[in-house]
Amino acid sequence: MFGSLKRRKQQRLRAEALYDACVVQARSPEFYAGMGVPDTIDGRFELIALHVGLLIRRLNREGETGKAVAQDVFDAMFRDFDSGLREMAIGDASIGKNIKAMASAFYGRVKAYDDALAEQDAAALGDALKRNVFATGEGDGSPEALAAYIVAAQDALDRQDGDAVMFTQSPEFPPVAVSAGA
Repeated sequence: MFGSLKRRKQQRLRAEALYDACVVQARSPEFYAGMGVPDTIDGRFELIALHVGLLIRRLNREGETGKAVAQDVFDAMFRDFDSGLREMAIGDASIGKNIKAMASAFYGRVKAYDDALAEQDAAALGDALKRNVFATGEGDGSPEALAAYIVAAQDALDRQDGDAVMFTQSPEFPPVAVSAGA
């Protein structure tokens, strides 16, 4: 029994480390200063959702073990969101409703990005980014630059060994390059 509890704790810590790597990448200043992603709670949510979605997409290709790790990363993300809402003094009665809305938004975004990536449809990816990341119209956003980054990030994740990402290494995202048009 204790071995199982220890293993579960290790799995949870590993999922949190994978999630944290996504957050670190999502907080790269180049997204906000260079690509014009709004530096707001919503903008940060969008980039965290984007990176976690890309990682989950990669992990899901690793069979049942990868799917379990992907679920653990998803759970780590929503534990963090729950904690963040509580820190913002959102009342307990509203936490569930907010988390449900965030989960729905996450699934919708992941599906839109995944469909566009699967079809290699740059226009659909750009449209999804305009609807989600750049929806507020704040700043001088560059969906094209972000779309190019997403394709590069997917390629970088695809080149990484699945077992290594799941068990020993952090996912390696590409540098955030800002195009001259941004």
